[in-house]
Amino acid sequence: MDQKQENKVKIPSLDELAEAGVHLGHCSNKRAPEMEPYICGLKSTIHIIDLEKTAQKLEEALNFLCQKISEGATVLFVGTKPSAKDTIKKYAEANGIPYINQHWLGGTLTNFSSIFKLIENLNKMNQEKEQEKWEKYTKKERLQMDREIERLERMVGGIKNLNKKPEVIYLIDLQREKTAIKEAKRCKIPVIAMVDTNSNPNLVNWPIPANDDAIKSIELITKKISEAVKIGQQNFIKNSEKE
Repeated sequence: MDQKQENKVKIPSLDELAEAGVHLGHCSNKRAPEMEPYICGLKSTIHIIDLEKTAQKLEEALNFLCQKISEGATVLFVGTKPSAKDTIKKYAEANGIPYINQHWLGGTLTNFSSIFKLIENLNKMNQEKEQEKWEKYTKKERLQMDREIERLERMVGGIKNLNKKPEVIYLIDLQREKTAIKEAKRCKIPVIAMVDTNSNPNLVNWPIPANDDAIKSIELITKKISEAVKIGQQNFIKNSEKE
C-alpha cells in the first residue's frame, strides 16, 4: 500500500452507514426539491437517502478537508442542536480545533474583529485569575468577574484559541445554522455540511447527504471528518519539517 493510500480516511461501508441510521431522512412533505438526486426511495412517509451517494460525497469532502488542513488551514466545527453539540465538542477538542456548540453569534465571521475582542477579554480574565491577580478585589467583585467569565465561555469559549477567521467550516444542520452559512458565503469560506432531506445542498460547497438528527449518524460522519483533520495536521507537520 502506498503512502497516499495510507493517508486516506477509510470510508464507512454501506452497512455501517445504514446501522448508524444515516439513510433516514425527513417526512416526505418536508422534502427539499434540490435533495431529489440523493433520495432513493420512501419508507412509510420517510424519505430514504441513497447511501452510495452519501459515501461518494463524504469521500469528496474528506479529501478536500485533508488537503486544506495539510496546507495549514484552520477548520471550525459548528453544531448547536442538542443531538450534535456533545459530538462537535468531543471531536474538536480531540484535535485542538475551534468549535461552536452553544449559539452562533451573529457577526462571528462578518464582524470577526468584534468577536475577537470578546475572545481577548476572556483569555485575559482567565490569565489574570490563574495568576492570582484578583486578590486585590472584593469577594463581590470576584464573584461578578467569575460570572463574566462564565458568560464569555458560553459565547466564545469554544473559539478562544481562534486568532483569525477559519478557512473551512464543518457544520451540522443547514436549517439551524442558516446564519453561519450566510456569513461563510459572504466571507467566501467553503462549508462542509451534513445535509438532510429537508435542506438545499446547493447552499454549501461540500454537502454530505445524511440524517442530521440522529446522534449515531452525527457521530459517524463527524468521526470521519475528525480523522481527515488529524491526517491533515500530521501532513502539515511533516511538510513544515521538510521546509
